[in-house]
Amino acid sequence: MDKLAISGFILAVLAVAGGFMLEGGALGTLLHLPAFIIVVGGTVGAVMLQTPLPQFRLGLSMLPWVLRPESLPMQNAVERIVNWGSSARTNGFLSLESAALEESDPFLHRGLNLLVDGVEAKVLQDTLDAELTLERERLLRGARIFEAMGGYSPTIGIVGAVLGLIQAMANISEPKLLGMGVATAFVATIYGVGFANLIFIPVGNKLKSLVYQHTLYHELIVEGLVSIAQGENPRNIERKLAAYRLS
Repeated sequence: MDKLAISGFILAVLAVAGGFMLEGGALGTLLHLPAFIIVVGGTVGAVMLQTPLPQFRLGLSMLPWVLRPESLPMQNAVERIVNWGSSARTNGFLSLESAALEESDPFLHRGLNLLVDGVEAKVLQDTLDAELTLERERLLRGARIFEAMGGYSPTIGIVGAVLGLIQAMANISEPKLLGMGVATAFVATIYGVGFANLIFIPVGNKLKSLVYQHTLYHELIVEGLVSIAQGENPRNIERKLAAYRLS
């Protein structure tokens, strides 16, 4: 569980709500279902219109990463790569076949299989780099749907505000309906700007940061496996990979 993300969200909400209450406002006035439906429904609908279904599903599947980031055991990966390097120098690449069969990480599994097959270091690097580039772009496309929501949300909030004012003007002779229309106008604007800057954009940026960490982890794996293919000394491999743990 990412305590920093949870604390940041709670702090942001409390700051906005607390400031509103210090100005004498009542929190109940910010709870307005029609405005919520307009902003959230309109924003999600606009993003669904622009986004292919696989990309939209991917973005939603990445949402839990914000609170429960992917576990990236860099230290463990370095230790295993060094051990594989020692085994390969002593017993040849075929000695890594059992490790490849037991490996649960798909990326590591494919890399080890390439080593066992005896491919050249350049071919190994080109193959894994291409796969890593495609995977990074795929994950970034998923993260970008929340950035898109952050772009649409304030505009949809303005649409909600205009609709609320239209409703207010149409019922200017009815004080109760007039008040509801004005409330929708102002609350929709708050929802649009608030959701964009407190939820959608921060979530999108957090996912992009996690994609960077995911990519860095796999770059470590590529560097390690290529070094094994080049027959480097395991101690040199360990020193080289130490830089990734510090990133």
